Amino acid sequence: MERRTLWIVLALNIGLAVAFFATGAFGDSSALIANGLDNLSDSFVYAISLFALSRSAKWKRGAANVSGGLLILFAAGILYDAWRRYIGGSDPLGTIMIAMALIAAAINAVCVWLLAKLKNPDVNIRAANTFSYNDFAANLGIVVAGGLVAWLGTNWPDLVVGVIVAEIAAWGGIDILRDAHGEHHKAVHTDK
Repeated sequence: MERRTLWIVLALNIGLAVAFFATGAFGDSSALIANGLDNLSDSFVYAISLFALSRSAKWKRGAANVSGGLLILFAAGILYDAWRRYIGGSDPLGTIMIAMALIAAAINAVCVWLLAKLKNPDVNIRAANTFSYNDFAANLGIVVAGGLVAWLGTNWPDLVVGVIVAEIAAWGGIDILRDAHGEHHKAVHTDK
């Protein structure tokens, strides 16, 4: 059940990453490209989680550490992109932002639902759940930013949401690293 669920969530996230990159490039949106990078990094993590499923607890903790590290690295990339767009300027399309974010929110809701059905999730499944909740929150931010971009005719809401997505990713990465660290300490104490 875990393996099948992770494969479905992986496929959905790869599809979302491609859609976010395409609409972000077309709509000149930092927030959409940020979510594309987020979904791409999520896809790498789901693939790592699939690999770790049949491995030992030590492998699972290692995979979770990689997941957390990737999220933090992704956050740094998004901050760079937002800074680049702030300096160079951008002209995001609010309606494209809203439409893509609503589609992605529906898909992320499916991912949350699928992952919530799993019994006794290990550290990697909990990490996958963190990703899905983060994505859902980011999509809601993009809807608001898209509305503000369309209404005000300025790019700053798009840039702000790009930075917020980076912060959400960074905190998610830290949370996953803490969870993996906690799992390590539980394993050390049970081995004694």
